[in-house]
Amino acid sequence: VGDRRLVAIVCTHAHNDHVNAAPALAEATGAPVLLHLDDRLLWKHTHPDHEPGGYLSDNQRIQVAGKELQVLHAPGHTPGSICLYAPALGTVFTGDTLFAGGPGATGRSYSHFPTIIRSIRDRVLTLPDTTEVRTGHGENTTVGAEEPHLQEWITRGH
Repeated sequence: VGDRRLVAIVCTHAHNDHVNAAPALAEATGAPVLLHLDDRLLWKHTHPDHEPGGYLSDNQRIQVAGKELQVLHAPGHTPGSICLYAPALGTVFTGDTLFAGGPGATGRSYSHFPTIIRSIRDRVLTLPDTTEVRTGHGENTTVGAEEPHLQEWITRGH
């Protein structure tokens, strides 16, 4: 982050590969770790002796470097998965909810395929087609590139 001030460590969900370093980063920077309350149980699996610094809620607005991020609760990959939509940037950070080519995995504990499909359909694919999708792993994509494939994903299943 260089000379920038880190104001929060926002977790899109609490699977260990996304939160392993969060407490150490919070300690090193003084920034609180924020995640959706519905992922508290998953957080405690990885960090039983640490509490996050706060919880995010659906439609909450976060100010970052003069831009607004809107929290979109998008359960399915985990109960508390969120996406962060930056309308002014034409970007949504989807974590592991949506990748280029389909939904995130639903084979782990606390995940559910019909729920992630509903979240993608109702929360992400309703954004403008030109919205850039920045994923938690892999290549970026756009809402418009992914939307035509929704039925294929449903048919394919998890």
